[in-house]
Amino acid sequence: MGRTVRVKSFELVAKDINDVDVKLLHALSIGVGWPHRPKDWDFLRRAGHGIVAVDGIGRVFGSAMWFPYGHEFATIGLVITSPRTQAQGTGRWLMEQVFERCGDRNLALNSTHAAYHLYLSLGFTKEATVYLWQGEAVSPPPPVPALAGELSSLSTANIGEITALDERAFGANRQKLLALLSEGASISVLRRGGEAVGFSMKREFGRGHVIGPIVASNDWDAVHLTAVHLKDLAGQFVRVDTREQTGLFADFLQQSGLGVNDTVSTMSKGKRFLNRKENEPWVYGLAGHALS
Repeated sequence: MGRTVRVKSFELVAKDINDVDVKLLHALSIGVGWPHRPKDWDFLRRAGHGIVAVDGIGRVFGSAMWFPYGHEFATIGLVITSPRTQAQGTGRWLMEQVFERCGDRNLALNSTHAAYHLYLSLGFTKEATVYLWQGEAVSPPPPVPALAGELSSLSTANIGEITALDERAFGANRQKLLALLSEGASISVLRRGGEAVGFSMKREFGRGHVIGPIVASNDWDAVHLTAVHLKDLAGQFVRVDTREQTGLFADFLQQSGLGVNDTVSTMSKGKRFLNRKENEPWVYGLAGHALS
């Protein structure tokens, strides 16, 4: 598909997302009710690649980003079309541009309800539901069982210690992303016998803080890795995006003052994305919808 598209009486051109004023990207996300701040957009531009749909006078009507993890896999996110062009084929055109740039990579994304049928028509298959738990963290936090292991903080300089663990849980190497996330995050690591068996990050995002990624091998480890951050966030807005709807981890989130605000669908094109195994590391909390 061409790198321009005609929408009604004007033509849109694909432009590199780094060549656009972040204020225009912020206005685009505000227009569809997404919480991304200008600094969130700046971070995402450092973490991945993207294009925007602009007209002849520089107005932004859409965006799409992709985040490659090696040569075989990428996640897609920040696919936004302004309300004015949502029914004009701009979203499909943006996705075709992404496909062209991603080549033969297997792809995954988290789809809103509004975009779900578009992604189905583009060959994506639903794998799971993501639950957006959010709210003000209660004080005091709910009690947790005795910890099996030791929790400690991790510095950015030592981020390599959790890279292999994250790759086992996620299915691809995210070392670059983890390093970028760590620059503005608090990181907790769970160790048993001196070995890292889980970790979590807390960082500012949108209306407050997001806890994610959270990587653990069972619900109780995930609870501890979340609780260690929640204790510092009493009364503040917190978000945890997880594929856990029920169970011990979901119960803990509810007891902590969070509720399911919305859902999105994890979808893949090419090789299946999710591969959960019993007693193996699993991504309990997403780094973000676009980052997965």
